[in-house]
This record gives sequence, structure tokens and C-alpha cells, in this order.
Amino acid sequence: MDAEAAHGLAVRTLAGGWIRSGTADDPDNLRVSLWGRDFANPIGLAAGFDKNAEVPDAVLRLGFGFTEVGSVTPKPQPGNPRPRLFRLPEDHAVVNRMGFNNEGLEAVAARLRAREGRPGIVGVNLGKNKESPSAENDYVKGVETLGPFADYLVVNVSSPNTPGLRALQGKAPLRELLEAVGRAVGGLEKDPKPPLLLKVAPDLTNDDKADIAEVTLETGIDGLIATNTTIERPASLQGVARAEAGGLSGRPLFDPSTRVLADFHRLTGGKLPLVGVGGVASGADAYAKIRAGATLVQLYTGLVYGGPGLVGRIKRDLAALLERDGFKSVADAVGTGA
Repeated sequence: MDAEAAHGLAVRTLAGGWIRSGTADDPDNLRVSLWGRDFANPIGLAAGFDKNAEVPDAVLRLGFGFTEVGSVTPKPQPGNPRPRLFRLPEDHAVVNRMGFNNEGLEAVAARLRAREGRPGIVGVNLGKNKESPSAENDYVKGVETLGPFADYLVVNVSSPNTPGLRALQGKAPLRELLEAVGRAVGGLEKDPKPPLLLKVAPDLTNDDKADIAEVTLETGIDGLIATNTTIERPASLQGVARAEAGGLSGRPLFDPSTRVLADFHRLTGGKLPLVGVGGVASGADAYAKIRAGATLVQLYTGLVYGGPGLVGRIKRDLAALLERDGFKSVADAVGTGA
């Protein structure tokens, strides 16, 4: 089946309640307390799957400790022309150039408003419209519209599929953007305020990483997500779609994204909570992200090849690895291998 058609079918299947959910409680050593919120486990679904907040509760019932909807832009937009999503099965990877296709803030706000009061941690990933003249205005509007319903907010300036977006990771524009968005979060009539995170690219120079670390600490944001997809193409790729333009995710992203994660743990002195994402497909992968500095871990492409049962397998194996090495909790293991 075409990759994007399969994605749509997966969302509809979840919405219809046709995927059996696990009900077992998570081991105590997987519990995480962060930003005043209690996560039953540190494994989350990354942004990109549930772009329009259609199935956050169904996703959580698969056993995830949290989920992230979006990316959401102020105005609806169709994204890039199809085909724009490609599997590389030989590499357990995916290339996408979706281009922030989504239904816009108002549609997503209506769905999140309807689920208010339900259990489960749901973050919101914010983007900018392709033709928008002001990135700052787009992200501020996202905060104002969806902040009241979000358990955390993510400023996504690292997708490779919106022209000029990654330039916002530069020191001066990033500081200006995060200060504006931080003011918008502070103005929300919500207590407690949703934590504000920044999602960064894996394709950063050492100077880029140092600048981003400095700005995040100075502006007082609440965390970093490392990383988005990569525009690099390792020579080892075998899939016929390896030359397609877009962001590469999955197994080939694991090592570079984990190195960037460890770099940010070091550059921030372990003071900034980190979310590790990129190539996670096993409990050992999740454990490596945690030991590199992540308090929480996300996955998406792994589900393409591992199916919904992957979530339970990761949690079981991660709990066993923590116990094997004498860690009583995820928090005890964070950064121990960085």
C-alpha cells in the first residue's frame, strides 16, 4: 500500500477503535515526574503521526506515556505535492517531505477542547505556514490558540520541508523567536503554564549547537527535543527511495541523533530536560537515549516496521535494562552514558 494511504488508514483504524490496546500497568521504574506532570512511562509518540489531533486518546491507549500532535500551522495548508512519503524497508527508514500538511489551529483546537478533562499527557507541536511573512506571529498565534489545551508546547523550527524554517535555529533569530513565544506562554490564562520546548535538527555544526544551548538557557525555556529528521543520506542506505528529497527518519537516524542529544546534555550541563527521538525501535534504543541525556523518549518510524505491539516490547525491555544495571528509576539513568 502507498505509504501515505497506509498512514491515513492507521489513523482511521485507531479512530474506529479497531486496534486492541494493552491494559497492563507500567512498572514503577518507568515512571517519570517532569514539569510538574507524572508520566506513567517515558515512551511517547512523536509529532507527525497525529497531525490534526484526531486520535490522541487512542494513541495513549496503545501504552504510550504521552503523545504529541501536529505540527499545526495557523492556517490549514495542503503541504507538498504527492508522492511525499517513502518507505526504505531495507533500511527500516522513511523519507518524508510532507510540508506541514494539516487542518490548522481552529480545527485542532476544537478537538483538543472536546477532550478536556480526560487523562493522559498530550503535547502540541507548532509550525509556521509556508507563505507566512512572520514566523514569530505564527508561533505566537499557535501558543495563544492551542496553549490552553496543551500539556506542553513545542516550537518546531527544524523540519527540512518548509523553506527557510531551519534558518530560525540561528542564534539571533532563535533568541528573538523564543522570547516572543515565551511571552505568549506567560500570557496564557492557565495554571500551571504549559512547558515550552524547542525541537532541533540533527544537521547542526558544533557552533550551531553551542549557540542553541546558550539561547535556550538564557531564555529559560523548559526543554529540547533532539532531533527532527535529517537531510543527510548515509552511504549505507539501500532503499530505492534513498535519493528522494525530504527528511530521513528511522534506523539510520539513531546514531547521529543520539550524538546530538549527548552534545546538548553536555552543553547545557544537564540543566535542561531533553527528549530523545530518532531511530528508536527497541528497549535498548530507548535506554541508549536515556543514558545519553534524555528524560523522555519518542518514536514514530519504528511503528511502521514494528507495529503497535512495539510500544509494550520497548517498555518491557527498558524496565529490564534499568533493573539489570541497578537503576531504580529512569531519572537515575539519565545522562549516565553521555
